[in-house]
Amino acid sequence: MQYSGKLEYAQQRKIRERNTALYRLAHWPIWIWVFFLAPGPLTFSLFAHGFGRGNLTWLIAVLVGTGIAAVRGRLPGSEPRPYILRFDEDKPNPLYRRVCYTFAWNTVLSFVLLNLIGLLIAAATGTWYMKQIYTYVYFPLCGTILFLGLIGVLPRVRPSTKGEGTERRYFYGSVWAVTISQALLLAFWKTLPPTRTASLTKLIIFAASLLLMGLAAYRGALPRTRPIVPGELMVAD
Repeated sequence: MQYSGKLEYAQQRKIRERNTALYRLAHWPIWIWVFFLAPGPLTFSLFAHGFGRGNLTWLIAVLVGTGIAAVRGRLPGSEPRPYILRFDEDKPNPLYRRVCYTFAWNTVLSFVLLNLIGLLIAAATGTWYMKQIYTYVYFPLCGTILFLGLIGVLPRVRPSTKGEGTERRYFYGSVWAVTISQALLLAFWKTLPPTRTASLTKLIIFAASLLLMGLAAYRGALPRTRPIVPGELMVAD
C-alpha cells in the first residue's frame, strides 16, 4: 500500500550546527533504558517481583558504560554535532549507531512478541507461562534480532545512512506503537483479574492498540513518522 500521508521536506527543517549540552544529556536516559532492558529474564523478574540486586548491579554497569559512551559522543543524539545532515547522502553509518539501534530494535520487538505469545497461550489455555517464555525464548529471539542488525537488515542499522529519511519513520512508528501498547497492557495487567476471560480481553486490547498505533504511524500521524523528501540539509537523531 503506497504512502499517501503528509511529507516533510528536508529544506524546511532547521539545521543545528552543534548539539547543546542539554540535548546531548536528554538522550542519555533513552539509551540507559534500551541497554537496561537487554537481559530479558532479568527484566521479567523486575516487573514480576520488583527491583532486585541483579537489577541494581546491571543498572550500575549500564550507567557506567552508557555514561562513558555519551561523554565520548558515541551514543546517538549525544554527539557534539549532528552526524547526519543530508538525508539522501550515501554516508557510512558509524558502528556505535548500528550497535545502539540494533539493541533498540531488540527492546522494541522482543518484549512485544513475547508478551503476545504469553497472552495467546493464556487466552487459549487459561494458564500463564510468561516466566518459561522469557527463560527459554527470549535469548534465541534476541540473538536473531542482533544477527539481523549485524548483517545490516534492520532500519537505521544499515551500513549507509542513505535511507535515513524513510528508515527513521519505521523506527519511531514502532516505538510509538509498542510503548503505548505495552503501557496499556501493564495497566490492564494490574487491574484485571488473572482469569481466562481477562486474558482474552488483554489480548484484544493489546493487539488492537498495536494495530491502531501502527496504522497511525504508517499514515504519518505520529511525531517523526512522516517520510522526509530529499533535497536540502536535514538533521536526524
